[in-house]
Amino acid sequence: MAAARPLIGVRLTAAVMVILMAVLALPARAQTIIRDAEIEYALRELARPLASAAGLNAANLRILVLRDSNLNAFVADSRTIFIHSGLILKLDRAEELQAVMAHEMAHIANGHITRRLSNIRGAGSAAKLGLVLAAAVAATGNPKAAAGVALGSSSSAQRLLFVHTRGEESSADQAGARYMARAGISPQAMADVLEIFRGQEALTPGRQDPYVRTHPLSSERLRRVKGYAAAFTDAGAPNAKADYWFARARGKLGAFLQNPSYTLRKVKKSDKSDVALMRRAVAYHKRPDPAKALKEINALVAKRGNDPFVHELKGQILLESRQFPAAVASYARAVNLSPKEPQILAGYGRALLAVNTRDSNRKALSVLEQARARDPFAPRMLRDLGVAYARAGNNGMASLSTAERYALTGRLRDAQVHAKRASDLLPRGSSGWQRAQDILRAAQAAAKRSKR
Repeated sequence: MAAARPLIGVRLTAAVMVILMAVLALPARAQTIIRDAEIEYALRELARPLASAAGLNAANLRILVLRDSNLNAFVADSRTIFIHSGLILKLDRAEELQAVMAHEMAHIANGHITRRLSNIRGAGSAAKLGLVLAAAVAATGNPKAAAGVALGSSSSAQRLLFVHTRGEESSADQAGARYMARAGISPQAMADVLEIFRGQEALTPGRQDPYVRTHPLSSERLRRVKGYAAAFTDAGAPNAKADYWFARARGKLGAFLQNPSYTLRKVKKSDKSDVALMRRAVAYHKRPDPAKALKEINALVAKRGNDPFVHELKGQILLESRQFPAAVASYARAVNLSPKEPQILAGYGRALLAVNTRDSNRKALSVLEQARARDPFAPRMLRDLGVAYARAGNNGMASLSTAERYALTGRLRDAQVHAKRASDLLPRGSSGWQRAQDILRAAQAAAKRSKR
């Protein structure tokens, strides 16, 4: 992952290419899903007890971070919750972030999003996710942009996918407070989150945070939430594990997204905690100051030698500092500790490609194919996979990987060119050939749509 665009990737599927290629080509403010193994693990740890309390399968629940400084969170489908990076950085305590999760889980458990998506159920969950991403651009960026392409108008997109009724909000608040209490988390944190947005309804829509536009807020709603919290006075106790993973997620997100000078001012030199060492390592890496970055990350490795995310971060620092063999060793250690994590596999493959020997290139191809099998729609991984195929002399698969990468980053014409090349080179009827056909069909459909 590049230091200039750390943590960033996109996870999509072929079923939503028609929508998203049109979305990404538009000049609205870009919204990107932040993919980072450590942050997503931390969010899963925070969500796990709430999912259990809500009767949801924690293993099937996805909580993804959308890179956006506005404060918002929303449900995409029956298993996906998006939280804006701005909201995570705004919150101070694990319980506050868990309150946001509990509220959104209540929308899932109560069937609010299922009913709203009933008219596109046949398109499958992937298509629903694509529609939500399209609407997200319109909801917090240019209101005339992507959602209009996806659904006909930005207002209809928001009504369909985002905006909850006051009744739904009250129901989700009450259920969310109950989930928090069952999980041993104080529901008072839900009231604390709503206090952040207090008074926003008096502002004009353009000045409101998206949360208020998608989750109607009123003094009556706040009063009721405080009542729910008061009803569970026995709930809630300090949870060191939740506090730790919240600090790691928030700390890493801030270290990569905020100015390194700001991070270094905020983290005292005397602080030798895990999170402080990680934040300083990232900040020095962004400056860039490789020597200081490695000093901090090595201190963290000494403390947490069996933590795959620590070795992954060290691998990233070494790779982007052009210390390729050392980067391979760090990523290899991370893979040994977490062999099924696709983002760690992708970093390992990238480091192996950087070494660029016959053996390293052969191994990189194997590793990147494993990463793609687990997470097939990360543009940077697809770029690296295309390079690996090209070095192996498999030009058909190299063109296919390039076509998929271009499609996912909105370069429709380029995607079509490379998909056609892949289609000509790959055996007709093979899985690769079929994937190329999917891209060609999506490109043609998008071209027709754009002419209407």
